[in-house]
Amino acid sequence: MSALLALATSAGAASAEVDPYLWLEAVTGADVDPWVARQRQQAEAALQALPVYPQLQREIQEVLDSPARIPALQQMGDGKLYSFWRDAAHPRGIWRRTSLASFQSGDPQWEPVLDLDQLAKQEGESWVWQGVSCLAPKDRRCLVSLSRGGTDARVVREFDTGTRAFVPGGFVLPEAKGGLSWVDGNHVAVYTDFGPGTLTESGYPRQLKLWQRGQALDQAKPLLEIPPSDMSLWTWTDSGPEGSRVVVERRRGFFDGEQYLLEKGKLREIPKPLDATATPFGDQLLIELRSDWQVAGRSFKAGALLATPLAAFMAGQGKEFQLLFEPGERSGLQSVTRTRDALLLVHMDEVRQQLTEWKRERGRWVQRRIATPEFASLWVSALAGRSANAYLLTQSSFLQPSTLELGEAGRSARQTLKTLPAFFDAAGLQVQQLHATSKDGTRVPYFVVGAKKANGPRPTLLYGYGGFEISMRPNYSGITGRAWLARDGQYVLANIRGGGEFGPRWHQSAQKAGRQRSYDDFIAVAEDLQRRGLTTPKQLGILGGSLGGMLVQVAMQQRPELFGAVVSQVPLSDMKRYHRLLAGASWMAEYGDPDQPSDWEVIGAYSPYHNSKPDAQYPPILYTSSTRDDRVHPAHARKMVALMQSQGHKVLYWENGEGGHAGAANNAQATAMWALSYSFLIDQLMKQ
Repeated sequence: MSALLALATSAGAASAEVDPYLWLEAVTGADVDPWVARQRQQAEAALQALPVYPQLQREIQEVLDSPARIPALQQMGDGKLYSFWRDAAHPRGIWRRTSLASFQSGDPQWEPVLDLDQLAKQEGESWVWQGVSCLAPKDRRCLVSLSRGGTDARVVREFDTGTRAFVPGGFVLPEAKGGLSWVDGNHVAVYTDFGPGTLTESGYPRQLKLWQRGQALDQAKPLLEIPPSDMSLWTWTDSGPEGSRVVVERRRGFFDGEQYLLEKGKLREIPKPLDATATPFGDQLLIELRSDWQVAGRSFKAGALLATPLAAFMAGQGKEFQLLFEPGERSGLQSVTRTRDALLLVHMDEVRQQLTEWKRERGRWVQRRIATPEFASLWVSALAGRSANAYLLTQSSFLQPSTLELGEAGRSARQTLKTLPAFFDAAGLQVQQLHATSKDGTRVPYFVVGAKKANGPRPTLLYGYGGFEISMRPNYSGITGRAWLARDGQYVLANIRGGGEFGPRWHQSAQKAGRQRSYDDFIAVAEDLQRRGLTTPKQLGILGGSLGGMLVQVAMQQRPELFGAVVSQVPLSDMKRYHRLLAGASWMAEYGDPDQPSDWEVIGAYSPYHNSKPDAQYPPILYTSSTRDDRVHPAHARKMVALMQSQGHKVLYWENGEGGHAGAANNAQATAMWALSYSFLIDQLMKQ
């Protein structure tokens, strides 16, 4: 352990002598591969042998492969509904289409457009779908993104939805963390790895070019180059009745940077605050603030959404601003969806979501409240983008199966298109919203899902995240319901600082020097559950992924006596070297720079890899990760496992060969990951 403490004083890359597990940072290799395989075999041998595992595997697989799931839908220029779908017959997935009328019938007849299983077999590649972007208004030519094994790096190919085939001689972008955006039928904006020196320190593209059809990629016209110290740049195309606009994003850090409009082959900077986000909408510009802003003699709060005339603002003459959303002390904007003529805003008030519609009438924005259930989570998408006013509303809550509805801006009535079947019996269960008091007196909300008539403390699973302004919302999960709630377990969702439940300030309070507040909040929820008699330390498990995977490790280390089991998925662990591993440098705006002594003083106090103690009594812990995760390096989990095992702690590790940061590339792999995780939790928490 003393050698690891020495690492805290090293400002540069750790040496093998200082860090005995540095060799586990090799993604693959003669030393690493056998170690990973042995750990996986040991985890599977221990957990698959549990009596509950076979049943869990069947139950979870049924949920993931269920034909009754609600598909994600997008209406294209041909009027058809397109959806990417995975099931037992299509483990890698199939891009398919049907008519709206057919979908409304309840028994849609799907036409295959691109079968990823066939493509993977033909090409001998483990292709994973990463999305598609089509050229408006006809949407016939599309840019299909595919990755090998689920990585963030992807290949982009031009596809024709009419012929249902890749376009011969069309745009093809080699594998990289980059992409393409349509400018017109013969030009795309391209950001990719153009060769040595063209990536940022975070591993993302730093050059943007205009690429003409038939032109070699190295002949594309340069448009923008950012410094290596910036995080990244990318583009997206906004298509509406007024035509298409290409928006260019330059991110200096994760939360701030410039934006530009690409017009006639040149970039025009949008004169917004550096940490604000600007989005064109017809002749208006929407500006979402992350800090307070004084403009045109007015003051607007962080978290506000403003609208202003686009032309005047671009000319530096913007004086007219209309406030579309103003955050309160306990409220925050969650999403903004644009249809042809309207904006649909989802916001939270004390983690209860509301939906409002804004439309321009006689030159002014007019608001209308849209009725939704009190505890439902709301996801809104424009059915046909900005070519029409139709939208899809998915409502979901802990105990009510998700419902997909079709609405239209300006109309109150909505049509139910599909309802998810009940994957578990919710009779006798209830949802409570409670509050814990954190170390500094902050009220932290959390949800408890469990039996209405609980007879004493119950086995409980606590989930949290707490970063990057990402909100934790009630959601129907067939997996959690079947694996945990149906076995008389309680499920708890914590809304800790670092998230976006109450807007930017709730997030910013746990950034960098404030990171400990997120851990204090999570620990306070655990303490509150036990104070109320809802659970006991031996019955309380915690689970988190990515940043949340670090959260549960820190909570375990700081208060091991509170917990009975821990599951940490694709986690960060070595916070001295996180910025040197894959995309880690892009997160320094969230955590700080460990090479700076003042930052490391904060980070080093919670970095899991530097705070594991051999004499501590930690609860059993299961780590999961993916070899193909090119966002959070699997070395974070590997090194933590190796260290803790050397210290004599009870640790299991399962690393999937595919899956990227999701940890699984198909339903079978996801089934294995969740069956192992819940088998571990049930064995540790429900045998008490």
